[in-house]
Amino acid sequence: MNFEFHNPTRLIFGAGSLARLGEVASAYGKKALLVTGGGSVKKSGVLDRAKASLAAAGVAVAECSGVEPNPRIASVRRGADTIRREGCDVVVALGGGSTMDAAKVMAAAALYHGDPWNLIAHGQKDWRVPTAALPVITVPTLAATGSEMNCGAVISNDETKVKSFVQAECLFPKVALADPELTRTVPVNQTAYGVCDIITHVMEGYFNGVDGTPIQDRFAEGVILNALEWGRKAVADGSDLEARAQVQWASIVALNGWIQAGVHMVPPMHMIEHALSAHHDITHGAGLAIVGPAWMRFAAASRPERFAQFATRVFGIPAEGKDDAALARAGIAAYEEFLREIGCPTRLSEVGIDDALFAQYAKDAALVVHDDQGRLLGRPAMTQADIVAVLRAAL
Repeated sequence: MNFEFHNPTRLIFGAGSLARLGEVASAYGKKALLVTGGGSVKKSGVLDRAKASLAAAGVAVAECSGVEPNPRIASVRRGADTIRREGCDVVVALGGGSTMDAAKVMAAAALYHGDPWNLIAHGQKDWRVPTAALPVITVPTLAATGSEMNCGAVISNDETKVKSFVQAECLFPKVALADPELTRTVPVNQTAYGVCDIITHVMEGYFNGVDGTPIQDRFAEGVILNALEWGRKAVADGSDLEARAQVQWASIVALNGWIQAGVHMVPPMHMIEHALSAHHDITHGAGLAIVGPAWMRFAAASRPERFAQFATRVFGIPAEGKDDAALARAGIAAYEEFLREIGCPTRLSEVGIDDALFAQYAKDAALVVHDDQGRLLGRPAMTQADIVAVLRAAL
């Protein structure tokens, strides 16, 4: 294996740690842009607690609320304008993955004099990967994306119907303050979608990485096993703080780069889902629950031994009397059954999506992450016809 691993984000994890927000933020600035989503943090009282902690530490606040579940570039522009107008010198993201992603790009866009959409990869020749950003502090209120401790962000353009990403060293948050108590009020369906997102992050590297990474395989399998166990418990009883804490930790570990070290993964399931949610604004984890099993069945045809390993190690399916292809099918079926059990959709029809735009989704999915033949990267690489076939299988 040949790789580098670096994650500079300081993690403060544990129930009650929201109280330390002011202490943490005051080390980076005197006025914070406080970025929030649709209002749940206000209803729950978390917003007031965050503002009180900041005020007690002498940190003034300007607010940017209303970030969408699939964050729009328009919200990024609005946040960057607020930073400049209000003279903010630190950005605090209080919310789920969308809020954190938007806050990261706001922090970079505030220092960039062009259109913030140029910071997001969407097939343009002059992609301006950001090299500087204001310090960001993330306070997740949902366990799903792991955005609190990585350097990536996913942003949508409502005008062009493109949803894509940026990754840059400067986007690593300075501090991730993860308080599992803040996730106890997350609704059952969003909890389930978050669990699917966590598992899919791990599976992207597990199924779409290079060979010869047995230690990373075991890390990945361990995170998936714990997400299965504690995800069930969090869905069954949202007030179970231990379950919430374990799912929160799984979310962070799943995408802070450690499990992916040396794997060199590509994320075809995510790229296909991004194309769907750019057009239909479905919850990301719900889209992954639909795309995931259909993609797995497609990919297992070319690598049955890998999916057989997943079946035996993760779901404990006995190998006796089954070839790799049969084991692969059984493991995928077990995963799909788990998704149904916790309340995730597994068919496009369940979220009101038909086949009218399949060709467009296939084109959009391969817009950025493709090989020199235009195929979506993955194992195996996918033509647009392959992507359409996966989507048809998910109808």
